[in-house]
Amino acid sequence: MITRILIVALYIAACLRLRAKPWLYFQLNAEHFNKAKGIFSKLDIDQLIPARWRLDQFRDSGSEQPTHYPVFIKPEWGQNSAGIVRADNLEQLQEHRKGRDLSAMPFLVQESATENCEFEIYVIRDEENEHQFSLMSITETVNHSDDEFPINGIYNNNTSYRDLNDLISDETRQKIWSHIKQINNFRVARFGMRANSIEEVATGKFHIIEINLFLPMPLYLETAGLTSTDKLRFLLKNAHLLAKVTRSIPKYHKSKSVFFRKLYVHRTTSQSSRTESVDRQKGVAL
Repeated sequence: MITRILIVALYIAACLRLRAKPWLYFQLNAEHFNKAKGIFSKLDIDQLIPARWRLDQFRDSGSEQPTHYPVFIKPEWGQNSAGIVRADNLEQLQEHRKGRDLSAMPFLVQESATENCEFEIYVIRDEENEHQFSLMSITETVNHSDDEFPINGIYNNNTSYRDLNDLISDETRQKIWSHIKQINNFRVARFGMRANSIEEVATGKFHIIEINLFLPMPLYLETAGLTSTDKLRFLLKNAHLLAKVTRSIPKYHKSKSVFFRKLYVHRTTSQSSRTESVDRQKGVAL
């Protein structure tokens, strides 16, 4: 929580120093915000990913079945692995479907990636050159359980993050960037990938698990052994570069009500899910 507060506070301070407008933060990737749904739709973003890096997924209406297992069932919006569950067979998938309202919060079913390693790549686009990055932070996600298909995240006690930044050359970063920018030149994003090594990511042999566009957190800040000095140095750099790319948003940019629209949808679907849960409990009691 303290880290998140620092990210926001330092960003606002950097914006004021650079004469950027901090309230435009939610416009950084607004062109990818689905106004009708009120979310950064994972299905929409999925269509931006070239087929060779894309995992098959579909909106779970309850009628379509996966071709193979395991699969991951995840909310169409959300981040940090919140709400994700795994189904190893049809019975588990059907059990999960019974436990939720298919008409309320939309869920997706995504195939599992077969690669051995997981990486998180956080990128801020350059202020002046949209075809280049100003910051790329690369971490490896490590799971300490025996689970072959774990659900990693900052709230999973078996998950830790390993800093790879000092191990990766500028040449390798540029190779990775050459792939990432084929997806889209997001102003800020975090890419979750599965690959057998970071070298294979550089050669384009990977699958995208997820792309976070709404408040993406650089997972470098969660790496083990990070000193307070290193964390503060990164936070200051991150805030400065975010403020610069915020300043680059065109004056003619048509704003979208991203924050309040997303907040409304979140509250509406959460209330609907709670009501459905209460109704099911009453039905069981009767």
